[in-house]
Amino acid sequence: MTQGRFISLEGGEGTGKSTQARAVAAALEKIGYKVLLTREPGGTSGAETIRELLLTGAEEKWDIRTEALLFAAARAEHCAKLIRPALARGEWVICDRFIDSSRAYQSVDGQLSDSEIMDLHRIGSENLMPDRTFILDLPEAVASRRADARDRGDSDRIGGRDSEYHRAVMTNFRRFAADDPERIRLVDASQSVKAITGNLVQNLDGLMS
Repeated sequence: MTQGRFISLEGGEGTGKSTQARAVAAALEKIGYKVLLTREPGGTSGAETIRELLLTGAEEKWDIRTEALLFAAARAEHCAKLIRPALARGEWVICDRFIDSSRAYQSVDGQLSDSEIMDLHRIGSENLMPDRTFILDLPEAVASRRADARDRGDSDRIGGRDSEYHRAVMTNFRRFAADDPERIRLVDASQSVKAITGNLVQNLDGLMS
């Protein structure tokens, strides 16, 4: 059986990741691929429980190292119970966030380095990496308006962090794309939803058998 393909969608708050994950999954299914659509943190019952712990409550609820370990634990469960089995069955896995979100968000304050975050990923998830990662990029003001409209004043404890934090997150994402152009593609998310989906699917051509 042919090994499946693993695609992740990344970006800051309000950039349209979830919308595009669904759209790409639908486009692939339309041309005959079996697709598993999932998200992080989450995807399995255990990982969804950790998601609730991570995203609810006060900002000071977790120390940054505790937060990083919880994300890594949720991802380890997700990879072991859902992602790897689907890939082994030959399915395409489309994931709304993956390791690059941990790298972008958890290294902002400087307490954790990128290499330390990747060490957790190596230990917990056996260093599983997507075949292709799309980072959806929007001007800060546009992304902020979209996130506000989506959340209606009820952001989760990470989404609700200040604009300086989210600016640093997007700087990290853009750096990842520059450093790893083979895997990571930076996508202009200011286009129409249909145009963005077409761009993403077109950039999967090299992965289709």
